[in-house]
Amino acid sequence: MLNEGDNAPDFELPDADMAIARLADYSGKPLVLFFYVRDDTPGCTTEAIEFSDREARFTRLGCNVLGISRDDCIRHGAFREKHGISVPLLADKEGIACRDYGVLVMREVDGVQREGVNRSTFIIDAAGVIRHALYGVVPKGHAEEVFNLVKEL
Repeated sequence: MLNEGDNAPDFELPDADMAIARLADYSGKPLVLFFYVRDDTPGCTTEAIEFSDREARFTRLGCNVLGISRDDCIRHGAFREKHGISVPLLADKEGIACRDYGVLVMREVDGVQREGVNRSTFIIDAAGVIRHALYGVVPKGHAEEVFNLVKEL
């Protein structure tokens, strides 16, 4: 689990269009990384839409927003198109970034233990330092909460 003041772990992940995104691509400006469970589920859809609806406001603050899940690029593309999501969605199929950011948890599903994503958001400053590490977030209203935290940077 990462904490405020920790350096943000690097990542190298493809987006829905197969373009590679790296933490270094966003150095010198704030970055929001929101880790979500799965494309096209109710909570994840709400969260991605709310971040997309506020994307221009984040941009005015010089801040980029990226969503990360373990879905693949094709599923991200379908999810984006179906719901008009504008923020980039990164595919962490192998769970490497999820592990590095400490968002993987074991959950029981139908009597079987499975590894899943704990919905979490990281606000990273221009120097690559985690300023806020939010774990187990509630999707509805979360994007506005994050926006207000970014305004304080």
